[in-house]
Amino acid sequence: MFPHEEKLIRERLGREPNEVEKAMLEVMWSEHASYKSSRSLLKLLPTENEHVVLGPGEDAGIVRFDEDTWIAVGIESHNHPSAVEPYGGAATGVGGIVRDILCMGARPIALLDPIRFGPLEKERNRYLFEYVVKGIADYGNRIGVPTVGGETEFDESLDNYTLVNVACVGIMRAEHLVHSYVSEPGLKLVLVGNRTGRDGIHGVTFASEELGENAEEEDRSAVQIPDPFTEKLLIEATLEAVYTGKVKALKDLGGGGLTCASSEMSGKKGFGVVIHADRVPLREPGMTPTEVMISESQERMLFAIRLGDVEEIGRIFEKYNLEWAIVGEVIEEPRYIVYWRGEKVADLPIELLVDVPTIEWNMKPYAIEKDVETPAVSFAEAFDLVWGSPNVLSKRWVWEGYDHEVGGRTVIKPGRDAAVLKINEKYGLAFVADGNPRHSHLNPYHGAMGAVAEVIRNLVDVGAKPLALVDNLNFASPERPEVYWSFAETVKGLADAARAFGLAYVGGNVSFYNEVVDSPIKPTAIVAGIGKVELEKIPGMGLREGLLIGIIGVTRKELGGSELYARLGVNGGVAPRVRLEEEKVSAEAVLKAVRKGLVEAVHDVSMGGMAVALTKMALMGNTGFEVDLSKAPMDGNLSPVEAAFSEGHGRYLIVFEEDRLEQLKIIFGDFATIGRAGGKDVAFLWQGENLLRRPLSELREVYEALPKLLGDVE
Repeated sequence: MFPHEEKLIRERLGREPNEVEKAMLEVMWSEHASYKSSRSLLKLLPTENEHVVLGPGEDAGIVRFDEDTWIAVGIESHNHPSAVEPYGGAATGVGGIVRDILCMGARPIALLDPIRFGPLEKERNRYLFEYVVKGIADYGNRIGVPTVGGETEFDESLDNYTLVNVACVGIMRAEHLVHSYVSEPGLKLVLVGNRTGRDGIHGVTFASEELGENAEEEDRSAVQIPDPFTEKLLIEATLEAVYTGKVKALKDLGGGGLTCASSEMSGKKGFGVVIHADRVPLREPGMTPTEVMISESQERMLFAIRLGDVEEIGRIFEKYNLEWAIVGEVIEEPRYIVYWRGEKVADLPIELLVDVPTIEWNMKPYAIEKDVETPAVSFAEAFDLVWGSPNVLSKRWVWEGYDHEVGGRTVIKPGRDAAVLKINEKYGLAFVADGNPRHSHLNPYHGAMGAVAEVIRNLVDVGAKPLALVDNLNFASPERPEVYWSFAETVKGLADAARAFGLAYVGGNVSFYNEVVDSPIKPTAIVAGIGKVELEKIPGMGLREGLLIGIIGVTRKELGGSELYARLGVNGGVAPRVRLEEEKVSAEAVLKAVRKGLVEAVHDVSMGGMAVALTKMALMGNTGFEVDLSKAPMDGNLSPVEAAFSEGHGRYLIVFEEDRLEQLKIIFGDFATIGRAGGKDVAFLWQGENLLRRPLSELREVYEALPKLLGDVE
């Protein structure tokens, strides 16, 4: 908390807060809990369209899938905890987002894990990578919620640090919707789940400042302890309670613990609350009221229930061997009062906890984009550099540790452009997350638009109509003028791109202060999207013998922030531009072709450019190809290297039967046939001349080499 905020609190309160009150205020006025630096800018984001049932403001957003089914979707970060204690930090990140979905009345059905680390050459980064993956895998597997996709990337700005973002979707019926706020006084507040301990104390304040040099030793107590077995019981008990129709409000205890959950639940509609902190079941002796009020121990839920229904709901909890207690009551007076063994230890106006003033930091635009010449490098050298990059290599080692089929809904598994989950006999839900911090570092506005555009393309790749978005914005300290400016530019880019597609953000997360010892991360906007797809019309991604290969969209010399430039040590360049109208027209055309059954496989062009996209399609179908890159529609005179490794937006590769060509020409604008699938070699040509020819077996060996970079990791 800043000195001017402490002064304001004293003025509004008319006195000095006591120890318990000060701890509660510190939690609620933290960046992590209050969004005080981001709220004013986030208002720029569109939050309504025909699919949105419930937008931002509660624990998860809700989207209408059809007349009978709603989808709850949310995304959260657990960056600081995972950087300090990767296994527990990542595991509790999964637990937290699952409970966010759960407390809307939805059954969690799938997770995504966009995760990022520093270079794998360093042992500390390998350790973080291994145990973040293990934490996500163990927790998700044990609660029975599959991790069906995500991203795993590496960047030098994350040395000794990690970004762990987790998205979740749940399925529900309209009549089971439960809000996170109360609408009447007199309700009893029932705490259920794990006992409260000292783990996670000051978790949100710890997450609202940059990490110090000795963070692993000094901040470990701020990381929560995971208990997936209790979470599984909590899922089933919570849903059974919700289905009675007698739960009037519901929140999980995440950041800020009991203070945050109870004040937000009561204060949103102007009510107050009385908490008897000594009634909270404890797992450690000698805990103080301050510790009880701000502990972030996991696997706890707070229910608001009418007195006459408490016994019935309590029996449900007992059926699942979950401990529960009435710890408070909603009152008419808008005050937050805490008792400890009969003594009043806190008494605050509730708006002092939930109505935190915004902060607008200074902004300083930066301009690091500049035209650079592509270094003289042969096509073969460029290909080997990019194809061997840890960012391009198969992440099979990551997702094979996840039980991505538990629950029986997973139709399209990890490794494709988007996961697909079966919702009913005819339709599925596509789910994907994307982001590109290298592009965003050069140009945060176009980098953010690019994240949205790539999500759209990946949904379209599996034949899905996009429905809604959520975002997770990971930045360094907003007190840095250049960081706050890049955040503002990012939000503008997210807003403009979503509006162009008629899409809305139904939820999200902002994570500031992601830096270690004055080393800020690159702006990292992660966008997750959901879409609706007809299960019988999902195209493949792999090549098939004899089929033609075409490309939709114009290739431009857009290599700024590309994997090629990174591998060559080129830091400059101009980030790829998102041409929204082109992107929209191409997406609609691809969906039309898919629905008409004109294409066998679709894959968008993104990281690594056409060369990587084509080679991945070859490995997916275990079929080679011969393509002439010079036949692709291009803007200007590009060299073979520039054409192959440009990461410009708006492009799709499609695979189709030859007799479909004329129909496809009618549907697509900028479109060309560039080659044919077949054989067991990958062959790139330029104006008929050979650039590179490699056997699939050799390329697959390189592609699956990630475990070798991890040394002794099993």
